[in-house]
Amino acid sequence: MTRLRASIIGASGYAGGELLRLLLGHPHVEVAQVTSESHVGKYVYSVHPNLRGRTALTFCPAAEVQPCDLLFLGLPHGEAMHRIERLASLAPRIIDLSADFRLRDPADYRRWYGHEHAAPEWLARFVYGLPELHREELRSARYVSGVGCNATAVILACYPLLRADLVDRERGIVVEVKVGSSEGGNKESPSSHHPERSRAVRTFAPTGHRHTAEIRQELALGGAAPPVHMTGTAIELVRGVVATAHLFAREPLTLRDLWRTYREAYRDEPFVRLVTEKQGIYRYPEPGILAGSNLADVGFALDEETGRIVAICAIDNLMKGAAGSAVQAMNLMCGWPETTGLEFTGLHPI
Repeated sequence: MTRLRASIIGASGYAGGELLRLLLGHPHVEVAQVTSESHVGKYVYSVHPNLRGRTALTFCPAAEVQPCDLLFLGLPHGEAMHRIERLASLAPRIIDLSADFRLRDPADYRRWYGHEHAAPEWLARFVYGLPELHREELRSARYVSGVGCNATAVILACYPLLRADLVDRERGIVVEVKVGSSEGGNKESPSSHHPERSRAVRTFAPTGHRHTAEIRQELALGGAAPPVHMTGTAIELVRGVVATAHLFAREPLTLRDLWRTYREAYRDEPFVRLVTEKQGIYRYPEPGILAGSNLADVGFALDEETGRIVAICAIDNLMKGAAGSAVQAMNLMCGWPETTGLEFTGLHPI
Protein backbone atom coordinates (compact mmCIF):
# COMPACT_ATOMS: atom_id res chain seq x y z
CA MET A 1 0.00 0.00 0.00
CA THR A 2 1.29 3.46 -0.92
CA ARG A 3 1.82 5.55 2.16
CA LEU A 4 0.43 9.06 2.45
CA ARG A 5 3.13 11.72 2.46
CA ALA A 6 2.36 14.31 5.15
CA SER A 7 4.29 17.39 6.24
CA ILE A 8 3.87 19.63 9.27
CA ILE A 9 4.35 23.38 9.05
CA GLY A 10 5.05 24.58 12.57
CA ALA A 11 6.18 21.38 14.27
CA SER A 12 8.22 22.71 17.20
CA GLY A 13 5.33 23.46 19.56
CA TYR A 14 3.74 21.03 21.97
CA ALA A 15 0.83 20.17 19.68
CA GLY A 16 3.21 19.87 16.72
CA GLY A 17 5.37 17.46 18.69
CA GLU A 18 2.39 15.32 19.62
CA LEU A 19 1.26 15.32 16.01
CA LEU A 20 4.70 14.21 14.87
CA ARG A 21 4.76 11.46 17.49
CA LEU A 22 1.43 10.13 16.25
CA LEU A 23 2.32 10.31 12.57
CA LEU A 24 5.66 8.52 13.08
CA GLY A 25 3.71 5.61 14.54
CA HIS A 26 0.93 5.64 11.94
CA PRO A 27 1.07 2.62 9.60
CA HIS A 28 -0.22 4.51 6.56
CA VAL A 29 1.76 7.75 6.82
CA GLU A 30 5.26 8.85 5.86
CA VAL A 31 6.35 12.15 7.40
CA ALA A 32 8.03 14.08 4.58
CA GLN A 33 9.07 17.38 6.17
CA VAL A 34 8.62 19.33 9.40
CA THR A 35 9.27 23.04 9.80
CA SER A 36 10.41 25.48 12.45
CA GLU A 37 11.80 28.91 11.70
CA SER A 38 13.70 29.07 15.00
CA HIS A 39 15.21 25.55 14.86
CA VAL A 40 16.25 25.21 11.21
CA GLY A 41 18.74 22.39 10.70
CA LYS A 42 18.28 20.89 14.16
CA TYR A 43 17.11 17.34 14.72
CA VAL A 44 13.51 17.21 15.87
CA TYR A 45 14.55 15.32 18.99
CA SER A 46 16.47 18.39 20.16
CA VAL A 47 13.06 20.00 20.72
CA HIS A 48 10.97 16.86 21.28
CA PRO A 49 13.32 14.62 23.29
CA ASN A 50 10.79 11.79 23.50
CA LEU A 51 11.41 11.23 19.77
CA ARG A 52 15.15 10.55 20.21
CA GLY A 53 15.99 7.38 18.27
CA ARG A 54 12.59 7.43 16.60
CA THR A 55 13.42 9.68 13.65
CA ALA A 56 16.36 11.44 11.98
CA LEU A 57 14.19 14.28 10.64
CA THR A 58 15.51 17.81 10.93
CA PHE A 59 13.56 21.04 10.90
CA CYS A 60 13.49 23.05 7.68
CA PRO A 61 12.06 26.51 6.99
CA ALA A 62 8.50 26.68 5.70
CA ALA A 63 9.75 28.20 2.44
CA GLU A 64 11.43 24.88 1.59
CA VAL A 65 8.37 22.66 2.00
CA GLN A 66 7.68 20.60 -1.10
CA PRO A 67 4.27 19.41 -2.37
CA CYS A 68 2.83 16.50 -0.41
CA ASP A 69 -0.44 14.60 -0.01
CA LEU A 70 -1.60 16.24 3.22
CA LEU A 71 -0.36 19.29 5.04
CA PHE A 72 -0.79 19.86 8.77
CA LEU A 73 -0.54 23.43 10.00
CA GLY A 74 0.71 24.04 13.53
CA LEU A 75 1.20 27.77 13.14
CA PRO A 76 0.32 30.35 15.81
CA HIS A 77 -3.21 31.72 15.60
CA GLY A 78 -3.54 34.41 12.96
CA GLU A 79 -0.81 33.21 10.59
CA ALA A 80 -2.44 30.54 8.42
CA MET A 81 -5.19 32.88 7.21
CA HIS A 82 -2.58 35.16 5.63
CA ARG A 83 -0.82 32.27 3.85
CA ILE A 84 -3.67 29.94 2.96
CA GLU A 85 -3.47 30.42 -0.83
CA ARG A 86 0.17 29.38 -0.97
CA LEU A 87 -0.29 26.61 1.58
CA ALA A 88 -3.19 25.16 -0.39
CA SER A 89 -0.92 24.97 -3.45
CA LEU A 90 1.34 22.54 -1.59
CA ALA A 91 -1.22 19.83 -0.84
CA PRO A 92 -4.74 18.83 -1.89
CA ARG A 93 -5.69 18.36 1.78
CA ILE A 94 -5.00 20.57 4.78
CA ILE A 95 -5.66 20.14 8.49
CA ASP A 96 -5.08 23.38 10.40
CA LEU A 97 -4.65 23.06 14.15
CA SER A 98 -5.00 26.80 14.78
CA ALA A 99 -8.16 28.83 15.29
CA ASP A 100 -7.95 30.54 11.90
CA PHE A 101 -10.72 28.55 10.19
CA ARG A 102 -12.83 27.27 13.10
CA LEU A 103 -15.57 29.89 12.97
CA ARG A 104 -18.06 30.21 10.12
CA ASP A 105 -18.94 33.88 10.61
CA PRO A 106 -16.13 36.40 9.88
CA ALA A 107 -17.71 38.79 12.38
CA ASP A 108 -16.88 36.33 15.15
CA TYR A 109 -13.19 36.90 14.48
CA ARG A 110 -13.63 40.60 15.02
CA ARG A 111 -15.51 39.98 18.26
CA TRP A 112 -13.46 37.18 19.78
CA TYR A 113 -9.99 37.60 18.26
CA GLY A 114 -9.91 41.36 17.82
CA HIS A 115 -9.11 41.48 14.11
CA GLU A 116 -10.65 41.04 10.69
CA HIS A 117 -10.28 37.66 9.05
CA ALA A 118 -7.72 37.87 6.24
CA ALA A 119 -9.36 35.22 4.04
CA PRO A 120 -13.09 35.09 4.86
CA GLU A 121 -13.88 33.37 1.55
CA TRP A 122 -12.03 30.29 2.88
CA LEU A 123 -14.10 29.85 6.04
CA ALA A 124 -16.88 27.89 4.33
CA ARG A 125 -14.37 25.48 2.79
CA PHE A 126 -13.21 24.16 6.19
CA VAL A 127 -15.04 21.49 8.21
CA TYR A 128 -14.83 21.83 11.99
CA GLY A 129 -12.59 18.94 12.99
CA LEU A 130 -14.58 17.29 15.79
CA PRO A 131 -15.55 13.85 14.45
CA GLU A 132 -18.26 13.26 17.04
CA LEU A 133 -20.28 16.07 15.43
CA HIS A 134 -18.98 16.18 11.84
CA ARG A 135 -17.97 12.64 10.94
CA GLU A 136 -19.75 12.40 7.58
CA GLU A 137 -18.55 15.85 6.45
CA LEU A 138 -14.98 14.92 7.35
CA ARG A 139 -15.06 11.84 5.12
CA SER A 140 -15.26 14.03 2.02
CA ALA A 141 -13.45 17.12 3.31
CA ARG A 142 -10.37 18.65 1.73
CA TYR A 143 -9.86 21.27 4.42
CA VAL A 144 -10.32 20.68 8.14
CA SER A 145 -9.99 23.15 11.00
CA GLY A 146 -8.50 22.34 14.35
CA VAL A 147 -10.55 22.21 17.53
CA GLY A 148 -10.12 24.34 20.61
CA CYS A 149 -9.13 22.11 23.53
CA ASN A 150 -11.46 23.82 26.00
CA ALA A 151 -14.21 23.97 23.41
CA THR A 152 -13.85 20.24 22.74
CA ALA A 153 -14.35 19.38 26.41
CA VAL A 154 -17.38 21.64 26.80
CA ILE A 155 -18.99 20.51 23.54
CA LEU A 156 -18.61 16.81 24.31
CA ALA A 157 -19.97 17.32 27.83
CA CYS A 158 -23.08 19.17 26.68
CA TYR A 159 -23.82 17.91 23.18
CA PRO A 160 -26.07 14.95 24.13
CA LEU A 161 -28.31 17.20 26.25
CA LEU A 162 -28.87 19.75 23.49
CA ARG A 163 -29.15 17.06 20.83
CA ALA A 164 -32.04 15.51 22.80
CA ASP A 165 -33.55 18.94 23.56
CA LEU A 166 -33.55 18.21 27.29
CA VAL A 167 -32.31 21.57 28.57
CA ASP A 168 -33.62 25.11 28.79
CA ARG A 169 -31.63 26.84 26.04
CA GLU A 170 -32.60 30.32 27.21
CA ARG A 171 -30.94 29.75 30.60
CA GLY A 172 -27.85 28.67 28.72
CA ILE A 173 -24.71 26.92 29.90
CA VAL A 174 -22.53 27.98 32.81
CA VAL A 175 -19.16 26.24 32.61
CA GLU A 176 -15.85 26.27 34.46
CA VAL A 177 -12.87 24.87 32.55
CA LYS A 178 -9.76 23.89 34.49
CA VAL A 179 -6.62 23.61 32.38
CA GLY A 180 -3.01 22.47 32.57
CA SER A 181 0.02 24.60 31.77
CA SER A 182 0.73 23.09 28.32
CA GLU A 183 -2.37 24.87 27.06
CA GLY A 184 -0.31 28.07 27.11
CA GLY A 185 2.19 26.66 24.60
CA ASN A 186 5.97 26.42 24.83
CA LYS A 187 6.77 30.14 24.70
CA GLU A 188 7.79 31.39 28.13
CA SER A 189 5.97 34.27 29.79
CA PRO A 190 5.68 35.72 33.30
CA SER A 191 2.63 33.56 33.92
CA SER A 192 4.47 30.38 32.90
CA HIS A 193 7.56 31.12 35.03
CA HIS A 194 7.83 28.16 37.39
CA PRO A 195 7.68 30.06 40.72
CA GLU A 196 4.53 31.81 39.46
CA ARG A 197 2.84 28.85 37.73
CA SER A 198 3.65 26.05 40.17
CA ARG A 199 0.77 25.13 42.49
CA ALA A 200 -1.42 27.73 40.82
CA VAL A 201 -5.19 27.76 40.98
CA ARG A 202 -5.57 30.91 38.94
CA THR A 203 -8.62 32.17 37.10
CA PHE A 204 -7.25 33.71 33.91
CA ALA A 205 -10.46 34.21 31.91
CA PRO A 206 -13.46 34.89 34.14
CA THR A 207 -15.34 36.07 31.04
CA GLY A 208 -14.65 36.46 27.33
CA HIS A 209 -12.75 33.22 26.66
CA ARG A 210 -12.25 32.88 22.90
CA HIS A 211 -13.39 29.28 22.78
CA THR A 212 -16.86 30.49 23.74
CA ALA A 213 -17.44 31.28 20.06
CA GLU A 214 -16.75 27.67 19.00
CA ILE A 215 -18.98 26.28 21.72
CA ARG A 216 -21.90 28.49 20.73
CA GLN A 217 -21.41 27.69 17.06
CA GLU A 218 -21.25 23.93 17.49
CA LEU A 219 -23.99 23.58 20.12
CA ALA A 220 -26.47 25.62 18.08
CA LEU A 221 -27.15 22.36 16.20
CA GLY A 222 -28.97 24.15 13.42
CA GLY A 223 -30.94 26.43 15.74
CA ALA A 224 -30.23 29.42 17.91
CA ALA A 225 -26.91 29.32 19.72
CA PRO A 226 -27.39 28.91 23.48
CA PRO A 227 -25.88 31.50 25.82
CA VAL A 228 -22.54 30.22 27.11
CA HIS A 229 -21.04 31.67 30.30
CA MET A 230 -17.51 30.31 30.49
CA THR A 231 -14.64 30.76 32.94
CA GLY A 232 -11.11 29.40 32.56
CA THR A 233 -8.89 28.49 35.51
CA ALA A 234 -5.27 27.31 35.44
CA ILE A 235 -4.44 24.50 37.86
CA GLU A 236 -1.40 22.45 38.92
CA LEU A 237 -1.33 20.15 35.88
CA VAL A 238 0.78 19.96 32.73
CA ARG A 239 -1.58 18.11 30.39
CA GLY A 240 -5.32 18.09 30.63
CA VAL A 241 -8.63 19.89 30.61
CA VAL A 242 -11.71 19.21 32.68
CA ALA A 243 -14.92 21.08 31.89
CA THR A 244 -17.73 21.22 34.45
CA ALA A 245 -20.91 22.59 32.89
CA HIS A 246 -24.21 23.45 34.54
CA LEU A 247 -27.44 23.26 32.52
CA PHE A 248 -31.10 23.22 33.54
CA ALA A 249 -33.67 20.64 32.45
CA ARG A 250 -36.75 21.77 30.55
CA GLU A 251 -38.88 19.12 32.30
CA PRO A 252 -38.36 16.80 35.29
CA LEU A 253 -35.69 14.17 34.62
CA THR A 254 -34.15 11.17 36.32
CA LEU A 255 -30.58 9.93 36.28
CA ARG A 256 -31.80 7.05 34.16
CA ASP A 257 -32.97 9.55 31.54
CA LEU A 258 -29.49 11.03 31.44
CA TRP A 259 -27.87 7.62 31.02
CA ARG A 260 -30.19 6.89 28.11
CA THR A 261 -29.43 10.26 26.50
CA TYR A 262 -25.67 9.96 26.75
CA ARG A 263 -25.64 6.34 25.62
CA GLU A 264 -27.71 7.17 22.56
CA ALA A 265 -25.32 9.97 21.63
CA TYR A 266 -22.04 8.16 22.26
CA ARG A 267 -22.65 4.41 22.06
CA ASP A 268 -20.76 4.11 18.75
CA GLU A 269 -18.02 6.64 19.49
CA PRO A 270 -14.60 4.96 19.66
CA PHE A 271 -13.01 7.61 21.86
CA VAL A 272 -15.81 8.69 24.21
CA ARG A 273 -16.23 6.81 27.49
CA LEU A 274 -19.06 7.40 29.94
CA VAL A 275 -17.67 7.75 33.46
CA THR A 276 -20.33 8.11 36.14
CA GLU A 277 -19.87 5.60 38.92
CA LYS A 278 -21.48 5.18 42.35
CA GLN A 279 -18.22 4.67 44.22
CA GLY A 280 -14.45 4.83 43.91
CA ILE A 281 -12.06 7.74 43.56
CA TYR A 282 -12.44 7.84 39.76
CA ARG A 283 -16.23 8.14 39.79
CA TYR A 284 -16.18 11.12 37.40
CA PRO A 285 -13.85 12.16 34.57
CA GLU A 286 -10.29 13.13 35.47
CA PRO A 287 -7.77 14.37 32.89
CA GLY A 288 -4.63 12.90 34.47
CA ILE A 289 -5.28 9.30 33.49
CA LEU A 290 -5.94 10.35 29.88
CA ALA A 291 -2.47 11.82 29.26
CA GLY A 292 -1.20 10.81 25.83
CA SER A 293 -4.53 9.32 24.75
CA ASN A 294 -7.23 10.50 22.35
CA LEU A 295 -9.96 9.56 24.81
CA ALA A 296 -12.65 11.86 26.15
CA ASP A 297 -14.23 10.78 29.43
CA VAL A 298 -17.73 12.20 29.88
CA GLY A 299 -19.80 12.10 33.04
CA PHE A 300 -22.90 13.69 34.52
CA ALA A 301 -24.88 14.23 37.70
CA LEU A 302 -28.40 15.46 38.42
CA ASP A 303 -29.95 17.54 41.16
CA GLU A 304 -33.54 16.36 40.77
CA GLU A 305 -34.85 19.00 43.19
CA THR A 306 -33.68 21.94 41.09
CA GLY A 307 -33.38 20.29 37.67
CA ARG A 308 -29.70 21.25 37.45
CA ILE A 309 -27.60 18.91 35.30
CA VAL A 310 -23.85 18.87 35.82
CA ALA A 311 -22.06 17.66 32.68
CA ILE A 312 -18.33 16.87 32.90
CA CYS A 313 -15.71 16.06 30.29
CA ALA A 314 -11.98 15.42 30.69
CA ILE A 315 -9.44 15.23 27.87
CA ASP A 316 -5.72 15.59 27.19
CA ASN A 317 -5.61 19.08 25.68
CA LEU A 318 -2.71 18.18 23.37
CA MET A 319 -4.42 15.02 22.11
CA LYS A 320 -8.20 15.01 21.87
CA GLY A 321 -7.96 18.79 22.13
CA ALA A 322 -5.45 19.13 19.26
CA ALA A 323 -3.18 16.54 17.63
CA GLY A 324 -5.30 13.46 18.38
CA SER A 325 -8.45 14.91 16.86
CA ALA A 326 -6.39 16.02 13.85
CA VAL A 327 -5.19 12.46 13.23
CA GLN A 328 -8.70 11.12 13.82
CA ALA A 329 -9.93 13.57 11.17
CA MET A 330 -7.15 12.48 8.79
CA ASN A 331 -8.19 8.86 9.20
CA LEU A 332 -11.75 9.76 8.22
CA MET A 333 -10.60 11.84 5.25
CA CYS A 334 -8.49 8.98 3.96
CA GLY A 335 -10.99 6.17 4.57
CA TRP A 336 -8.89 4.39 7.20
CA PRO A 337 -10.23 2.92 10.44
CA GLU A 338 -10.87 5.89 12.69
CA THR A 339 -8.74 4.59 15.55
CA THR A 340 -5.61 3.93 13.46
CA GLY A 341 -2.53 5.26 15.25
CA LEU A 342 -4.59 6.36 18.25
CA GLU A 343 -4.83 3.19 20.30
CA PHE A 344 -2.91 4.36 23.38
CA THR A 345 -5.18 4.36 26.44
CA GLY A 346 -3.33 6.50 29.00
CA LEU A 347 -1.50 5.53 32.18
CA HIS A 348 -2.30 4.73 35.78
CA PRO A 349 -0.88 5.60 38.19
CA ILE A 350 0.60 8.81 36.88
